[in-house]
Amino acid sequence: MARILYGVHGTQHGHAIRALILARHLAALGHEFLFVSSEEGAGLLAREFRVERFENPGTRYKNQRLDTPATLALAAKTLAKRPAELARLARLIDAFKPDAAISDYEYFVPIAAKRAGIPCLSIDHQHVISCCDHPVPPRLLPDYWGIRASIRFLFSACSDYLAISFFQPPAKPGARALVAPPILRQSVIERTPSQGSHIVVYQSCGICDAFAPYLRTIDREFRVYGYKMDKVDGNLTFRNYSENGFLDDLASCAYVVCGGSHNLMSEALYFGKPVLSFPVAGAFEQQLNAIYLDKLGYGRGASMDRLEPDLLPAFEHNLDAMRRRIATGRFCGNDEVFGLLDAFLRHGRLPGRS
Repeated sequence: MARILYGVHGTQHGHAIRALILARHLAALGHEFLFVSSEEGAGLLAREFRVERFENPGTRYKNQRLDTPATLALAAKTLAKRPAELARLARLIDAFKPDAAISDYEYFVPIAAKRAGIPCLSIDHQHVISCCDHPVPPRLLPDYWGIRASIRFLFSACSDYLAISFFQPPAKPGARALVAPPILRQSVIERTPSQGSHIVVYQSCGICDAFAPYLRTIDREFRVYGYKMDKVDGNLTFRNYSENGFLDDLASCAYVVCGGSHNLMSEALYFGKPVLSFPVAGAFEQQLNAIYLDKLGYGRGASMDRLEPDLLPAFEHNLDAMRRRIATGRFCGNDEVFGLLDAFLRHGRLPGRS
């Protein structure tokens, strides 16, 4: 069995949730883990595995927009610590003696693994941006070039790349990458979806003050997550997050209104739910997810700056067509990813890589 060093981007929970799905599967087979993470991700992983905390270049949001100064300040702080942190991680590698490494958009582990001669596999959603070509509108080209430069400069020291995505464009020739469908929690896979009349709303990256008042003007039942309270206000039922309660609501809703989270979109699409996405301005990954919702007919993207009265009615007019399109997609790649990961641990590379 292998010892695995696993670096996980710590901002919010999505990266850590994906890492836990993989680690639980591999731990059940006898593999051993040492995690490197930060912030919320470190706290979530530490409930089940040993975690060493390392700073990571994370993303900061403010007022429903990317907070570029705060994001750059965190990256500068992390890079200033680079020599000392890489030395500390080298000591951990020397003690733990990993056979392989995995990185979910984490900065230090791929660099340290490369220096130690340990094969390192990137498993995340972000590398679908850099490893594939995309239909990017001109207005988003500066954000696109910016995130590609960031990925190349900060997160491209792995030996192989496995991009996880609800949209699966082919990888560029020579990209050392494969693209696979999303990895889903077992609690998602175990649920049987149904079609109710309520709408699930989830906002986590800066909530527009006008959003809840806008929803009150729509004659529908909204179950709203992200405001960190339990309260009924007319047609809005605000709920604190619990995994079972949220997934029950998600599996039985009519459709989903959310930000730009790939994990949430993937779970909604697995349940057959159309998605109305409000991606954060300046966050290209979220913008790209919304572009593919439109392109593939799974939903549409919108802006918090333009909460027009006919936005939701127009979206609801196309729900049946969206559901038919969603039924043709591939939204659970667990078995495929498990197989690719097993091959990487056995051979130190993904299948098809020389």
